[in-house]
Amino acid sequence: MVTNVYIDGFNLYYGSLKGNPTLKWLNPAEMCRILLPNREIHRIRYFTARISPLPHDPQAPHRQSIYLRALETIPNLTIHLGEFARRRANLPLADKDPTEIVTVIKMEEKRSDVNLATYLLVDCFDGEFDEAVVISNDSDLTLPIKMVSERFGKRVGTINPSPRKKGISRALIAATDFQVEAINRRALADSQFPDVLSDARGEFHRPPRWG
Repeated sequence: MVTNVYIDGFNLYYGSLKGNPTLKWLNPAEMCRILLPNREIHRIRYFTARISPLPHDPQAPHRQSIYLRALETIPNLTIHLGEFARRRANLPLADKDPTEIVTVIKMEEKRSDVNLATYLLVDCFDGEFDEAVVISNDSDLTLPIKMVSERFGKRVGTINPSPRKKGISRALIAATDFQVEAINRRALADSQFPDVLSDARGEFHRPPRWG
């Protein structure tokens, strides 16, 4: 069975990797091999956006660049970039007087879900796969998934990167043929890149510190 995999990078990061520095050097191709046995994985599309420096972590963009470079060593993986916007917003404090307003820095990822939906549909139109697997728990992807499944008769599954206790979106369950309820820690641990990689520019290393 020819399978394409579509990864919502931020959904994967916040669901499975944030707060786990030993797991962040993740090789998604190896993870897919473990989670999707007996498939011929034709293509992996990875959707993300370049982050901006944070006041408490100015090196975050540098670490991300190294990780994207690692992803580029995977032959059948392509990276698709959206935008990451940072803006000031005035918001009420939670569980406080609603009239008490504070100014916060609000981070928003733009276009990644639209990019994922677009490539999922275009690849389907082009007959690239028998099966598509979406690694995300974003219910905004429900309609394009339903179109691929119902109109074109393709098998579609989802892998939930969110913690098991959160559960898979009910809308995604209804729209897909199968679901992987959560990415277990063992699969993540067994899917790490080597500490040292090389490409056309030379050797590079896993970042020594992860935020």
